[in-house]
Parts: sequence; structure tokens; C-alpha cells
Amino acid sequence: MSEERTVLSATSLGEEAILKLLYEELRSSMTPGKKLQGLVAATITPMTPDGQINLSVIRKYVDYLVSEQNVKNVFVNGTTGEGLSLNIQERKQLAEEWMRQGKDKLDHVIIHVGALSLPESQELARHAAAIGASGIAAIAPFFFKPTNKDELTAFLQKVASEAPAVPFYYYHIPPLTGVKIRVEELLDGIKERIPTFQGVKFSDTDLLDLAQCINKNEREQFSFLYGVDEYIQLFGPKNQSDVASLCKARPCVSTEVSVSHWGISQLCHQTRFWCCAD
Repeated sequence: MSEERTVLSATSLGEEAILKLLYEELRSSMTPGKKLQGLVAATITPMTPDGQINLSVIRKYVDYLVSEQNVKNVFVNGTTGEGLSLNIQERKQLAEEWMRQGKDKLDHVIIHVGALSLPESQELARHAAAIGASGIAAIAPFFFKPTNKDELTAFLQKVASEAPAVPFYYYHIPPLTGVKIRVEELLDGIKERIPTFQGVKFSDTDLLDLAQCINKNEREQFSFLYGVDEYIQLFGPKNQSDVASLCKARPCVSTEVSVSHWGISQLCHQTRFWCCAD
């Protein structure tokens, strides 16, 4: 492509359209349409000693997860990654680097785009879509909190609509947000409001709510990522399987748990239960 054509493209298409073109190849390398299954690492954000994000580490991070932990799915800029402590540009750079380094290695890169500011969350959602993310997720706003299902659904819908072709996950973490609207209630009719709704990262200890969500939504084929690593670590192998049987969820395990925990890979294969730790 000539320099003149490049300038013309940049002028006529705009930044987000250019990003979309550049990352189409990356997205196609991550097995489009493949069902989310197996372990999901809630990634940390590597930092330099002076507090800058250290993008140079992510290539080795990806290789370590894939080669040594058999993890091919990641959840970026979540609680473990301290996404809400980063600025918009840093979150975009991290998302882009995970997409770049995950090419031909990772099956799914889910980008957390939640923010206190709705416009910022929408901007991050558009960016994630432009770079070809496998999915996006958002927490509930936690300063001026939604007080009922309709308010929360309206917020999530405004975020998800900015990425109309990308699977959307609600990130339910009431210990940090203080938003205790039951997920079972939230899911009632949610596909009508958010057509791209794909599931929930469920980081709460209310296993009854989780089990009811799964039992009532089997036909929707939602994905439920259980995110309380303490519940997995505190139980022995036998009880872990019992928890898995109760909830029938798919856990997404954080890096530190998947690295140190004794039987998580075997547990995942035997029970199809997977967890996402924060």
C-alpha cells in the first residue's frame, strides 16, 4: 500500500475502522465461533518499577499460560488486572498487546470494559470490538449504584450495544461493587434487551443464586464463569467435585491459582466445571 493510499485510508476510515482492519487477521486466528471452554486466566497487569505498564512481558506471559498451564483463554483488565486503576489508554494498550501476542496461541481474549463512566465504558467496548476481542465484560457501576434489575440492565445494554457483534458477559462481583441484584433475576428476559448476552462471570459466594441461574437458563446455553478462588482452594478434591456438580458452572482460574493448585486441570476435564478467580 502506498503512502498516499495509507493517508487516504486513515482520513476516510477513521481510527477505529483502521484498528478493525488491522486486527481482523488476529481475531480470525483465535478460532472464531469456538465455544468458550476450559481454563480462563484472569490476568495480572505487569508493571515496571516506576509504575508504567510493562507490555514487553505479555509475550512470555502468553507462552507460559499456553505451554506450561494449558490455558488458552484470558480475561484482561479485570479485578486481578487492576483495570479500574488504569487509564483508558493503558487499558487499550493492554488489550491490543494481548490480542497481538495471543495470535495463533489463544482461543479467546475477553476484555473487561467496565468503568464508572458510561462513555468510557462504551469507548472501551468499541475499541475491543475494533481489535477483534472474543468477548467483552462489564461490572455494574459501583458509586452511583443501580438499585434494581431494570437500571442495571439499561446500563449493561448501553455498553453492549457499542459492540453489537461481540459476545457480552456481565461481571457480577458484589463484594466489590456493592450491587447485590440477584443474577437469577437479571437474566430473566435479558436476551431481548441485550442480544449479544453470552453469560456471567460470577464472583460471589451465593451458590444458590448461581445454581438457579444455570438450571433456569440451560436452553439459552449461557456460560457461567465462577470467580471465587477461595471456594476452590479451601475444599479438597472430593468436595470440589461436589461443588462442580451442584453448580454445573465453568470456572475460569486466575494465573496464581492455576499455577499452584493441585488438581484444577484434572478437575476441569472430569467435571467440566471451571472457575475464574480474582
